[in-house]
Amino acid sequence: MNNKKFCTIADVADLETNLREFRQHLHQYPELSNEETETAALVASRLRELGYEVTTGIGGHGVIGAMKRGSGTRSIGIRADMDALPITEQTGVPYTSKNTGKMHACGHDGHTAMLLGAAEQLSRSQHFSGTVNLIFQPAEESGFNSGAERMLEEGLFERFPCDAVYGLHNHPGYPVGKMMFKSGPFMAACDTVNITVYGKGGHAARPHMTVDPILVASSIVIALQTLVSRNIDPNETAVVTVGSLHSGHAANVIPETARLEISVRSFDADVRKILEERIRTLVEHHATGYGARADIEYVPGYPVLVNHQKETEFAQEIAKELVGEQNVIENLPAISGSEDFAYFLQQKPGCFLRLGNGDSATLHNPAYNFNDESLLFGAAFWTRLVERYLVDKPI
Repeated sequence: MNNKKFCTIADVADLETNLREFRQHLHQYPELSNEETETAALVASRLRELGYEVTTGIGGHGVIGAMKRGSGTRSIGIRADMDALPITEQTGVPYTSKNTGKMHACGHDGHTAMLLGAAEQLSRSQHFSGTVNLIFQPAEESGFNSGAERMLEEGLFERFPCDAVYGLHNHPGYPVGKMMFKSGPFMAACDTVNITVYGKGGHAARPHMTVDPILVASSIVIALQTLVSRNIDPNETAVVTVGSLHSGHAANVIPETARLEISVRSFDADVRKILEERIRTLVEHHATGYGARADIEYVPGYPVLVNHQKETEFAQEIAKELVGEQNVIENLPAISGSEDFAYFLQQKPGCFLRLGNGDSATLHNPAYNFNDESLLFGAAFWTRLVERYLVDKPI
C-alpha cells in the first residue's frame, strides 16, 4: 500500500449533496424494526454499484458489504443501524415521513448514509490492505430479539470475520463534529418488567368488599423508588422507571386488575441481578400484603455495552487526527440509554462512540431530526479508521 495521506473531511466533500439526498430519502420513507425491506434493498443496490460483495437477509433484513484489497490479513467491521420508530413526526421539514406513525426519530437514517459515504470513499480510494465488512443492521430498536442478536445467531462473525468492530450514534446537545468516547461500561443494560396485579373488583361505594388493584399498583410504584437508594451501592448507577400504569374504565367501578410496565437500567451484571431479585420479591410480597396477587414477566433486554480500551484509544487517536484534539471528549459520562451493539462487543473487541448532532431535539422525540452537517464527519471518520486499521503493519 502506498503512503498516500489518510482520508480527511475535504476528501469526501464532493459526496455531501448525494449523502444529504439519500439520508432525506430514508427519512421520508422510514421502516420499523424487522420491516426494513426497502431500506435494505437501497443499501444493497448501492453497495453493489460500488463494487462490494453483498450479502442480504442475515438477521432479517441485514446487509453486509465486504471488500478485500491488498495483501493484508486483518479485517474490520463497521456497523450502522437502519430501523425507525413508531412515532408520528412533528419536525415540519420538507422531507417529513410519508409513512404515517413512523419516523426516523433516532437518526438511523443518518448512520446508514454516513456508512454508505465511507463505502464510496473506500471503494474509490482503495487505500487499505485487508478486508472491510460494512454491517447494515436491522431491528436495533426492538428492545429484545434484536437485529444484532439475530445476526450473531446466524453466524455473522463466522461468515464475516472481524478482528475488531466499531459503531457510532449521533448525540444531540453536543456540537456537530464533536466526537465522544469512553472505555469500559458506556451504555446501560435495559430490562423490561411487565406486572399484572390481580385484585377483586366491585362497587366504588363499597371498597371494603373489594381488593383494589389500583391502590396496590400505586403502592408498588412508590415502593419501587426505594430499590436503587436502599439496595444499590451509591458508587454504582441504576434506574428503575415505571413508564406505564393502566387500570379501570369508570369512576364508580373498582377494577379487577392493574398493569404496570417498568424499565430497569444498570451498568453492572451484579447490580442487574440484584435489581431483578429485589423487584420480584418486593412486588410479590407487596401484593400479598394487600390480599392481591401479582404476575411478573421479567424480559431481559440488551446487556451493558462495554468498550474495549485498546480499540477505544485507537478510535480516539483517529478522531483527533480528523477533527482536532479540542473536538474529542475522551471520557464522556456513561449513558443510561441502551444499545444492542453491546452484543457485538461481547464477541469482538471494539468501540461504540458518539458524534455530536448539534442543538437538536432529543432522541425518540417527534421533533428530532438528524443533522446533515454531521454526514461528512461520519463518512470521513469511518474511512480514515478503516485505512489506519487495515495497514500492512498492525497497530
